[in-house]
Amino acid sequence: MTAHSAAHAATAATGAAAAATALTPGDALRPAYQKFAVHVKPSRIDGQGAFAAEPIPPRLKIGEIRGESISVAEARVRATRSERIMIVELSARRAIDFSKSADPMRFTNHSCQPNARLVIRNGRVEFYARRAITPGEEITVDYGETHHEGRLACRCGAPGCRGAL
Repeated sequence: MTAHSAAHAATAATGAAAAATALTPGDALRPAYQKFAVHVKPSRIDGQGAFAAEPIPPRLKIGEIRGESISVAEARVRATRSERIMIVELSARRAIDFSKSADPMRFTNHSCQPNARLVIRNGRVEFYARRAITPGEEITVDYGETHHEGRLACRCGAPGCRGAL
């Protein structure tokens, strides 16, 4: 599983995970390591989404996700136990499970025409704006290759949507 496929596995977990968290939809959330405030609220794409609560300029770091550091072997076991997966593989050996994280960026959904990108840097999962993002706009990334191997229907609705993840 590549970093991009792991990113998909992580961010595919929006709706059910939202019910298991203390995050209140619509509240602007900004942990100290988040650079911009983000709202978590229902998404037209899937479940809950991360929405900009303020203007985000292009190329700047939006924020990151923090969670439990686990082995890739444990990550793959956990992935089989849940319909929605919130795990990112950082390397061939390490992964982060953020299913219990309060980080709003964990609700970032997929789009075939994303406005942000996911970067794994120094063991952290970070998000950067690809272009200017306006307040109220959903923050999205391209999950790239995923563990779904084309079997999960894409619901992004973007022009030129690939149709599957």
